[in-house]
Formats: sequence, structure tokens, C-alpha cells
Amino acid sequence: MNIQSILKDVKYQGNVKDFDTDFVTDDSRKVRAGCVFVAGKGNSFDGHTFAAKAIELGAKLVVCERDMGLEDRIIVENSRQAYSLMCANLFDNPSRKMKMIGITGTNGKTTSAFLIKDLLEQQGKKVGLMGTVQNMIADQVIPAKFTTPPAYELNALLNQMWRAGCQYVVMEVSSQALAQNRLYGIKYDVAVFTNLTQDHLDYHKTMENYFAAKCLLFENSENIILNTDDEYGAKAADMYSHKNITTFSAKNDTADYTAKNIDYTRNSVKFLMVGKGSISRVNFPMPGEYSVHNAMGAALACIACGFDPEQVCRSLSQVKGVRGRCEILVKEPFTVICDYAHTGDGLENVLSSLRPFIKGRFFVLFGCAGERDKAKRVFMAQAVAKYADWVILTSDNPRKEDPQSIIDSVKVYFEQGNIPYTAEVDRRKAINMALNMLQYNDTLIMCGKGHEDYQVLNGITVYLDEHEIVEKFMNKYNRGN
Repeated sequence: MNIQSILKDVKYQGNVKDFDTDFVTDDSRKVRAGCVFVAGKGNSFDGHTFAAKAIELGAKLVVCERDMGLEDRIIVENSRQAYSLMCANLFDNPSRKMKMIGITGTNGKTTSAFLIKDLLEQQGKKVGLMGTVQNMIADQVIPAKFTTPPAYELNALLNQMWRAGCQYVVMEVSSQALAQNRLYGIKYDVAVFTNLTQDHLDYHKTMENYFAAKCLLFENSENIILNTDDEYGAKAADMYSHKNITTFSAKNDTADYTAKNIDYTRNSVKFLMVGKGSISRVNFPMPGEYSVHNAMGAALACIACGFDPEQVCRSLSQVKGVRGRCEILVKEPFTVICDYAHTGDGLENVLSSLRPFIKGRFFVLFGCAGERDKAKRVFMAQAVAKYADWVILTSDNPRKEDPQSIIDSVKVYFEQGNIPYTAEVDRRKAINMALNMLQYNDTLIMCGKGHEDYQVLNGITVYLDEHEIVEKFMNKYNRGN
């Protein structure tokens, strides 16, 4: 592609020689002859220090934020924004050829994304998905490294989706991706906000910064769907009242759509979705109040795309479960559940929804991630202590933080409350220990890993699949009974 086409809509200073290229990168490790190198400043590396070397390696042009004394360079105000626009141009702006739906929030993004994809497919549409668990082009699964990919990979994947005939794309949109301008220039037909609770403050530092990053999605969205039971959702409703917003609530009649006559069961939730001249019955096969919010947000996203409310709500009863989201792995003679909850609010939501239906003892296995927001650990421990009969405290992803020190920092909350607990650093051993403790009608929920099949220990990624561990245990258990 010609460089002028790649630079379309990018404001820059300097002169550009005419040339064609098929590659743009902001990664110094990927620079190759004939490419364009975009020098950005990250947390640990400033690409400007590599600008001269990039030219030596054959880069045709360097895009930077300050004059590096190079001949083949242009200067932009924001390298990351320029990079996102250039990547989109390189792939002929695929996001403009499909309807884009973005979901943001602390909890519920993955479930909401899968729900929306499922609902759209039930309406006969071909759908692409980008998210934490995996990327998908219709039924084709593509492994996901990030919740929201970097700009080049994101546009390359969008281009694959369009070429495969996708009409819609459903994306989980992370706050880091928004703050880093990975999505800059993409316009969304619909944005869904689930909730905002303490998380990622190691990156954003304050809740205000965290919320401001989320709001960047709304700036570029035609329709905004907001959960106003969440204080930040209510705040966003006030901030964006000048835009086309739709609010929903499980509690407040002032919202555009309200859940009425809510009936919670162990495996589902039933309610009436009332609003804007319609009353639709919902029978949603996932439990808990948070499932009401997830179901309503997903349904309203589809309604905003022009689908019939009654048909969409009927389709909710047919949706599939999501791997690692309140996923039941064993039903009898005891229950084993796998869930991704890894924040205080996430644990509160899933544990409170299950607790009323527990017949025997309630075992909760969880750990706190290393090298992440340490302040949220107390909220996680408090949520677990509130509902568990017995706690199995173990490792999540310690990364390079000492896993025993993480456990020691958390176990004090169970000791203070006289909550029975067992501590085991090795998560595999901890899971087997918990499984061996189960008796008839007991329930074990393993929190934190969900869909993940790995652990990060001392900077090394090791294989660990909780589904596989439970399956092996149950095979042995069933042979012995």
C-alpha cells in the first residue's frame, strides 16, 4: 500500500518520500526492511531511542513525537493514536464495514460478549468475537493473548472477520486498550457498560482514571447501554445524556428498562424486562443478580441494532454457558464449579448468588494475583469470608511475587474472623485437597482462573487446567465407588 494511503487522517509535520509498504509496527523487535516504525513511549521502553537503529535496519520511515535528527521521519502529536489510524488504513479500515459492538466494565465483559454473539447468531447473523477467553470468526476459534489486541493485530483480525463474511463484531474492550489508544479511530454502533469496581489500579492508579479510560469508549459510540445500578453507570448516564443512551436496572423504575418479578433459582433467573412500551419475559439459564444485568445488557445491545425485543428476550433462554463463568464441572454426588471471579465485587456476585442454594458445606478455593493491585486483596478476602464454610487459600498468578507472602497477607482476614481455612501454595495440590474434602451435597467453587489453562510462576508460564484436574480426580473417584 502507498504510504500516503496509510497516513490518511494522520496529522503530521515533515516530508514523506513516496513508497509502498505492507507493514507498520511499533515493536522494535519486528522492524524489517521496507516497513514503517512508529516510535512510542511505553512504561519501560521509549521507542524513540530505537529510531536511528530502525532506519539502519531498513525502515523506510520513522513516525515519532519529537525530532530525532533523522531524514526519513515525520512528527506527530500522539504516536499511539497515529499508529492505530495507520494500522486501520493498512487493512482498509475493516471496522467500518461491519457493525461494531463494544463491551466494557470490570466484571461481566466476557459473559456479555458471548451472550451478544449467541443472540445475534440466533437472529441469523455471522459474528466475530474478540475477548479474554478467545477470539472467534463465527465458529472458528483463534487463541487470544490479550482481552483487546494491539492495533496491528486487532485490525488484521477485523480484516479476517470481514473477509469471512462477518456482519457484526462483538469486542471486550479493556481499560488499558482504551488508555493506550489501541482502538483510536474505531467507531462503535453500540457500547455496553457492565459495572466498575476496584481493579487494575496498579495501572490506572485511581478509580477516577480507571473510569475516565472506560469513558473513552462512549466518546466514539452511537448507542450507549448503561447499567445504572452501578454508581459509575449512573454517573455515565448523566455525563452522556446528550448522546443516545439506554439505561437498565434490576432495582430502579427510572431506568429505561427495568427487571420486574425477578425469580432466582440455583441454575437460572427469570424476570420481566419492562421498558419503552414493551414487556418481555426472560428465562435466563445462569443464576444471580449479576446475570440479570448481563442478560439485560446483551439483549439491549441487540435491540439497539434493530432486532425485535420480544424475539431477543425469547432467544436468551437458548443461550449457551460460557467456559469458566459459573461453569458446573460436577453435579453429583457433590457440586464443583469453575469461575473467573478475581475481584472483591466479582466474588461477592458469584458467591452470593450460589449461597442460598447450597445444601451441604460451601468450599471456596481462591488466590490473589501477584504484582497487581494489592489493595483489592482485602475485598476479595472479605467476600469469601462472608459466604464460605471453608476456604482453600492458594495461588492465582503470583508472577514474580513470592506466592507464600501473598497467602500470608490474606490469611490474616480468615484468622481474625475465625473462618476455617486451609492454605496450600501449589494450586494443583490445593484443588485435589479440596476435592478430597467434599462429601455428599457439598459444593466447591474454584475462583480466579476460569477459562485459563496456565499459571504464571516466577515469570514463567506453566500449564494448569482446572477442568482437566477435576476430570482426572472424578475418573479416579468414580472407579473407586
